[in-house]
Amino acid sequence: MAQVICDMSVSLDGYVTGPNDSRENPFGDGAWMLHKWMSDQATDEDRAILDQVIADWGAVVMGRKSFEKNEGEGGWGDGGPMGDVPCFVVTHQAPTKPYPPVFTFVTDGVASAIEQAKRAAGDKVVGLHGATVMQQALPLGLVDEIRVHVVPVLVGGGTPLFGALASPIPLERTRVMATPAATHISYRIVH
Repeated sequence: MAQVICDMSVSLDGYVTGPNDSRENPFGDGAWMLHKWMSDQATDEDRAILDQVIADWGAVVMGRKSFEKNEGEGGWGDGGPMGDVPCFVVTHQAPTKPYPPVFTFVTDGVASAIEQAKRAAGDKVVGLHGATVMQQALPLGLVDEIRVHVVPVLVGGGTPLFGALASPIPLERTRVMATPAATHISYRIVH
């Protein structure tokens, strides 16, 4: 069965967006740097990490805010954030306008979305996209691994990757790779 992995770029102070993030300002103030390791500052090592993510993911679970913020002017086109990879959007209310069939809107919570995504992914990875989905899934024991790409910037505010936790969650570090643009760290959740 598919593993559930959160794979996110994050500032050294723990934010995945800067202050004032919106559809018009999708990374928030000053946080555009969080994704430069995937583009203009990418080394061969950075590209290999990104290529592996793209190859491994069989389904995506995201929140409604991430879905709407990334929808943009032209919409999603014929696919989702990773082309034709099935994408499950956790929302309180399904939209009334049609979207490409790659999207499934799940109104009964993150656990249901992850269960559906696992079925769709088969033996590939279910990737969590967005801090809210991660913050909901982690305390429920639904996350198998956390991969962070720590970018050398202090954002000072915005959306934190981790919210308040009711109890500690033990982790085992499984990989560390430093490049000029990011330190890539993987942790297995110790269940």
